[in-house]
Amino acid sequence: MARRSAPSQPRRGPTLLRLGALAVGMAMGAGLIGVLWPIGDRATEPLQQLTPADLAKPPSRSITLLVIGLDSERPGDPLNKAAPRGAANADALLLVRVNPQGPLQVLSLPPNLAVQLPGQKRPQSLGSLYRIGGVALTADAVSNLVGLDSGQPARFLVLGRSNLRSLVDGLGSIAANPTLALRYNDKSQRFSINLQGGLQRLKGNQVEQLVRYRDPDRPEESRQDNQQLVVRSLLRELALPEQLGQLANLLKSLNNQGVVTNLSQPETLSLLAAGLDQAESVQFTSLPLAPAPEPNSSRGGKLSLREISSSAPEPLWPVAASSTAEQ
Repeated sequence: MARRSAPSQPRRGPTLLRLGALAVGMAMGAGLIGVLWPIGDRATEPLQQLTPADLAKPPSRSITLLVIGLDSERPGDPLNKAAPRGAANADALLLVRVNPQGPLQVLSLPPNLAVQLPGQKRPQSLGSLYRIGGVALTADAVSNLVGLDSGQPARFLVLGRSNLRSLVDGLGSIAANPTLALRYNDKSQRFSINLQGGLQRLKGNQVEQLVRYRDPDRPEESRQDNQQLVVRSLLRELALPEQLGQLANLLKSLNNQGVVTNLSQPETLSLLAAGLDQAESVQFTSLPLAPAPEPNSSRGGKLSLREISSSAPEPLWPVAASSTAEQ
């Protein structure tokens, strides 16, 4: 019988080499992954939470800013978007005191407040001064009215209605809580207000509706209440970590849309760093007004001029005890 040949032994050399090469490759791959994506999945690591202090160094002194909201779409527009039509008027006026050592202070000034200009026989509304003499005349009148030091307010910001809408839409929306449903329709201006009451997110055009609404029974007071509601909501939204990172780009966008100010971007960020840090403790003050001399109407008629109440405190806008000299 033929003898069977013994089975051949497996060739171990090449197989061991291949396994060794595979092991080395896996080890190198694991090392590379460790460099690019260290242990501890980065998707689960918390993102850095920005704070207002990350925007810029806050100012070393208290600074007062005059904010003028116009009844035109943008500063520089030849006509307003109000009735009667003409050059732009100041439709909202706020004095903002940014004090790095104390709360943010905001004083609401009614545009229909009666002011007497030198050489004029009759008083006129504070809001109309912008049409006559722009920021300079308005700031001088506000300074005299409130009793600010010479040269104050040192800074100003002028916004049109489209700028307000762009600011809100640049943030996405803001949370606001109107206490009542608001309804109004003005065919002459092609403007309608239709807002639900209660906590909600508002887009830019809805925020414009809120700040422009007047209660027929208390037109000026209700508008100031709504403005304060919007300012509080804006401050809370701006102070959110996810919004802080985009503020520089948002400011550039607003400047490109015609906002008028004597603040540089670094100065604006510095004021925001101080103001947003105090966003939850902002102090609002409204001028106490004497009763209107005749019935007011928010239905398209001209609002009566208002006088400051004889019982108003002195000074009208006290300086916080912790504030320092202004620059």
